[in-house]
Amino acid sequence: MSKERFYITTTLPYVNAEPHIGFALEIVQADVLARFARSQGKEVFFNTGTDEHGLKIYRKAQEAGQESQAYVDEYAVKFDELKTTLNVSYDHFIRTTAPQHIKAAQEIWRRVATKGDIYKKNYKIKYCVGCELEKTDSDLENGCCPIHPNQPIEIIEEENYFFRFSKYQSKLLELYEKQPDFILPTKRLNEIKKFVAGGLADFSISRLRAKMPWGVPVPDDAEHVMYVWFDALVSYISTLDWPENEDRFKQFWPGLQIAGKDNLRQQAAIWQAMLLSADLPSSKQILIHGFITSEGQKMSKSLGNVVSPKALVDQFGVDPVRYFLLREIPSDEDGDFSLTRLKERYTSDLAHGLGNLVQRVSTLITDDLGGQFILSSPGTAVEEKIASVSRTVEVAIKNFRLHEALAQIWTLIDSANSLISDRKPWEFKEESEKFARALNDIVALIKATNDLLAPFIPETTEKIEKVFNFNQGAEIKVSKGKAIFPALE
Repeated sequence: MSKERFYITTTLPYVNAEPHIGFALEIVQADVLARFARSQGKEVFFNTGTDEHGLKIYRKAQEAGQESQAYVDEYAVKFDELKTTLNVSYDHFIRTTAPQHIKAAQEIWRRVATKGDIYKKNYKIKYCVGCELEKTDSDLENGCCPIHPNQPIEIIEEENYFFRFSKYQSKLLELYEKQPDFILPTKRLNEIKKFVAGGLADFSISRLRAKMPWGVPVPDDAEHVMYVWFDALVSYISTLDWPENEDRFKQFWPGLQIAGKDNLRQQAAIWQAMLLSADLPSSKQILIHGFITSEGQKMSKSLGNVVSPKALVDQFGVDPVRYFLLREIPSDEDGDFSLTRLKERYTSDLAHGLGNLVQRVSTLITDDLGGQFILSSPGTAVEEKIASVSRTVEVAIKNFRLHEALAQIWTLIDSANSLISDRKPWEFKEESEKFARALNDIVALIKATNDLLAPFIPETTEKIEKVFNFNQGAEIKVSKGKAIFPALE
């Protein structure tokens, strides 16, 4: 019997700067969902990668005095290093300059053109290079893009190919109605419904090679390259070796996508219209996360107020950074970043809460029971607590409420710490049977906590597993745990 398959992809960040904490949040969120799916026995394909074409990249390469390919090669490595930096378990790293991706993008173009959904015309638009998007006057604030306020709006006037986006208004609205959980949170679904219902304008999907040569060549027209968004979105299926490997594509697609709220229109409308035009299945679900702010101001590369995930990991360790992002930042809303709050979470939740619990209990067992412990079924109240929390955590994860899942898991840690205070197991040191009984519920709570935490902070749960050896079965051999989270200096 074949395993149930699960496909998840992040968006592909532009390689025009070092990786920042905003994308770190997205890739760690995706990692939790991928690890959780594996824990349920599913066959997982987890994709990420880099978006490497477009005017923004071309200009950055020119500023650096490099060929565009050399420039993106250098930065792609920095993003791929996040796999180690953040302990992320992705299966494939797709680059939009990769040969299989270019073939896939050109095949999508051909299929859309065959459908009659591509045509040529002269046009004049206002354009934000930072977003790589056309802007209407209603999109602008004081004549500037609100996302990239320090970048001037440019005027583009030329003959390009256009995509008949307007043709897919009713089909997109039908898609949203048929799948009420197609986009989470619901308010983002309502937002895209309103946008599409307001009318869709056809948009340019090519650029003149003479002006901007850095892009996927348009099939059968050497004078044009593809508009970066038309090319980049195809990465979600080119990573599956589509169209060459149809079997693999059918096994894993449609899939789950995670994206920031500023990508809502591209992911939930443009990409879905492209799939409809190419007669391919729509995405399965799109999860929209918010921004990380700093003192209420959005972090962005263009504003120069971003935080390096590597710098944070070097200072605090990988799991404290993962935990902070997943617990402190609401999964589907904006959340504020501060070093002060990270340190508070580290000390209260990780060092004093989880770390102290593991160290106290393992020390009691090793010092007074010689490290030998037979774990039996917990008492009814504890068993019911574990079952209830496990169900709640599963629902929260499936509803993309990862911060709520972690809050629920921490109730088990709180329960275990409370039991230590209430039962005072050290008072039974001379009576090993009573001592073990007093500890049993506490150890059961630690085991349940460790199982539930594994997708979130895997390095820590591996350390706890080594201390308690839960995989040995009922008869576990415990070793004295060192401080999992040392005190901050």
